[in-house]
Parts: sequence; structure tokens; C-alpha cells
Amino acid sequence: MFIDRARIQVEAGNGGRGCVSFRREKFVPRGGPDGGDGGKGGDIYLAATSSQNTLIDFQYRRHFRSGKGHHGEGGNRTGKSGKDLTIPVPLGTIVTDVQTGDVLADLDQDGTTVLVARGGKGGKGNSHFATPIAQAPEFAQEGEEGETRMLDLELKLIADVGLLGFPNAGKSTLLSKISAARPKIGSYPFTTLQPALGTVEMQDHTTFVVADLPGLIEGASHGHGLGLQFLRHIERNRILLHLIDVSAGNEEAPIRRYQILRKELSEYGKGLSRMPQILVASKMDQADPASLRDLRRYATARGLTMLQISALTGEGISELLETIREALAKQKHERERL
Repeated sequence: MFIDRARIQVEAGNGGRGCVSFRREKFVPRGGPDGGDGGKGGDIYLAATSSQNTLIDFQYRRHFRSGKGHHGEGGNRTGKSGKDLTIPVPLGTIVTDVQTGDVLADLDQDGTTVLVARGGKGGKGNSHFATPIAQAPEFAQEGEEGETRMLDLELKLIADVGLLGFPNAGKSTLLSKISAARPKIGSYPFTTLQPALGTVEMQDHTTFVVADLPGLIEGASHGHGLGLQFLRHIERNRILLHLIDVSAGNEEAPIRRYQILRKELSEYGKGLSRMPQILVASKMDQADPASLRDLRRYATARGLTMLQISALTGEGISELLETIREALAKQKHERERL
């Protein structure tokens, strides 16, 4: 199950209590306070990992605690610090404090960690409070309480390539053809109800990640269909592939479908319409000649490069992958020049 939102509570450990103690040693006529400090409470961190791609674990466990600091002891012995807790979350997780609404972190790099709850300081033992007047203090500090926070976690998938298209455009079939991913595939609309990721490895051993995203319908930017649940996962993609079904029997013309996709990206905003995009005519093994001709003319008139593929027969797949590889390499080169 793909889960991309979760709310958790984190409770950092309390600091240990300071100790009230006095030296009692043979042949030491004048003992004094020797109470040690309490140990610090454990901190709580979130750490991004590429080994997870869903927040489903947080459906079953929502409350997290780190270790408490141990109390101080006599002989000026400081209590042991509480054990820190590091919670792994998927790469691309945005962490927000529920109470303040502040975004604490955007964990978009593998291995990145963020401190989300600080453990309490340990209390001072009575040895700290001795003065020339009060040489035998019979009190010590309590440890501080650790921070407690309610956090919202929101996952936005990080992929090099996002597959866009109406339901049944062939996105899942394409992903299963070019990677080891095995998304559910059916001959009915809305087969894909949750995003799926697959890694493509080229002959030169370069790799890129492709996301099969649930099918768009008109009005998705306003919440229709899978709506915003789907569109926000496009925000982190580097290239978008518009898969346009050109097979016979479609009620809506391929040009109209492409225009709807572009319109939904534009109305959603957040720069989606300005992302590099590739137009791909899919299901060429069942192509309607008139639809294909119209879409090709439309693309030519607007200076768009149009590729033609059939995920079922493999037609055009090699050219498509090479086009993607070159586009990603160009982006990387441009970033390195900045």
C-alpha cells in the first residue's frame, strides 16, 4: 500500500535528576557534597533513506520516544545519557510542526538527518550548590523535560522521469517494460491507483528512476479524480513524459488529451508547466492513422519533438530511453555550469 501522509508524535527523553550525596570516607574528617549530575535525555532525529518509498510504517506506529537520562550518583558520578533515536523516513519527506506550521526539513538527499526533538538537560547535583555559607546543600536539580512534538510527514516522490497520461494510456505497461517494476496492469480505466517507481539501467550502466503516476483526468488540478494526491508527486520530477494513446476507438482526440494534460499542469502551478517535457504517442501497435497524423502535425507546428512507441511490441523504446538519457545528461551539465 502506498501511503504519502502521516502524523506522528515524538517525545525526547527527560534529563536525569541530580544527586544529593555527601562524602563519607574513613580518615576524611570533613566530607562535603559530592552529588553527580543527571544524564542528558536522548534526542530524536529523522533520517532520509532511499530504501523506503512509502510512509506506511507510520500507519501502525505513531508514537516515538528516546531514552531517559539516568540520575546522578554520589562520588560526583554523572548519570548515563539517554539513548538517541533515529527514525528512517523515505527520501522526499517534508516534515512540518503541527502546532506552529513551520516546515522543519525537506529531506531530499539520501542520508540527510534532522533533529526534531531535543532531549532534556540533566539536573545538577548538590556539589554545584555548595558555598562558604551553605557548605552542605541538601538539594539538587530535577532534570529538564525533553521536547514533545506532533509532526506531519508528507512524501513527494523523487524521480528523474514522471509518466503522465490519461487512464489506460499505457504508463504501467511501459514501466514494466523498461524496468524491474511490476505495477498492476489491467484493460480498464484507473488500473494504477498509486504511484510506482522503477529504475532503468542503460547499456553504459547509467541509471535513472521513472515514476508511473496515476492517470490524470480533466479537473485534476481542482481535486477531481485522484487530483492533488497525484499532481504533487510531479513537483520533484526532472522530466515529464506525456503518453498520448493514439489507438483506434478513443472517444477523445489525442490532441485534446495532450491539451488537457498541459492545462492541468499549468493550473496546478508550482512550475510544473515549465518542466522539460516529451510528447510520446503510445500504443503504436493499434494506432489510428488519422489520429497519429493529426498529433504529428500538431507537434510539428509547435516545434515539439514527438516519439512513437509500443510498450507491447517494443517499438521505439530504445529511442525513447536514449532521448531521456540525453535530456537528463544535458540537465546535469547545465547544473554543473552554474
